[in-house]
Amino acid sequence: MGGRPSPPPPTIVYSPPPPPPPPPAPVPTQSVQTQTALNEVSGAQQRLNMELGAQLDRTNAEFFAGQDLRRTQAAGAEQRLGIAATGAEERATTLARGEQERLGIAATGQEYRAGLLTAGEQERLGITARGTEERKSLLTAGEQERLGIAASGVEQRLGIAATGTQERLTEETRGTQQRLGIQETGAQERLGIATTGQQQRLTQAELLAGQERQIGLTGREQRLTQAELLAGQERQIGLAGKETRATEVTRGEQQRLGIQTTGGEQRMTDLQQEMFRRYKEARDYEQAQRQYRT
Repeated sequence: MGGRPSPPPPTIVYSPPPPPPPPPAPVPTQSVQTQTALNEVSGAQQRLNMELGAQLDRTNAEFFAGQDLRRTQAAGAEQRLGIAATGAEERATTLARGEQERLGIAATGQEYRAGLLTAGEQERLGITARGTEERKSLLTAGEQERLGIAASGVEQRLGIAATGTQERLTEETRGTQQRLGIQETGAQERLGIATTGQQQRLTQAELLAGQERQIGLTGREQRLTQAELLAGQERQIGLAGKETRATEVTRGEQQRLGIQTTGGEQRMTDLQQEMFRRYKEARDYEQAQRQYRT
């Protein structure tokens, strides 16, 4: 905002001084000549006054037109200076506002990034802590599950071993009873199943009562119960294993014979199909040769 230049002072045009009056003319003594001379002088004076008035009017018009032009020029200059000053101030204000906005945006972005970094760090710490706790929980759960599976496996293997021993003895006894007769075996099996169900129900009741009093001996009591049941089944069923094996041997022989017979028939069928295929190919070839020759 430098000092504004002052407008130039207006130029004042002064009107020229009026011309000197004409020298007096001698007046003749005659009245007519005197009146004529007076009229001529008066006309000349009037013409001079009119010319002077017109010149003054032209001078005033030119002066006031120049004044209007100078006033318009001065107003335009002032307006241009005002517009320039307003533009400069607006540009300075816009620059300052933009700078402040950029500073505010930069500070906001910095705070936002710092917040994101802090949130991410806290989230990663939370995820790490959660993962650590979950892994510990999984390790503990896996360890307990493995211990449970191991204990279950031990109990199952003991049960399976006892069951297998008793089943083999039962199968041997069942074979002997099967040789004595299928009918007697069926009757004994029905009686044995009825006795087994009754014994199992009684055993379950005893086991439930024993579990309430003593939980740790459940497996042993179950195995003893199974042994007693299997001993009862030995007495009732007999040595079924040997007979079952003999039956399985006979069944296997018959199955092998059936498989051999089936295989022979299948081979004969395949051979017949192959012969028919070759016959058909030879017939088609001969037909193609005849058509080609024709």
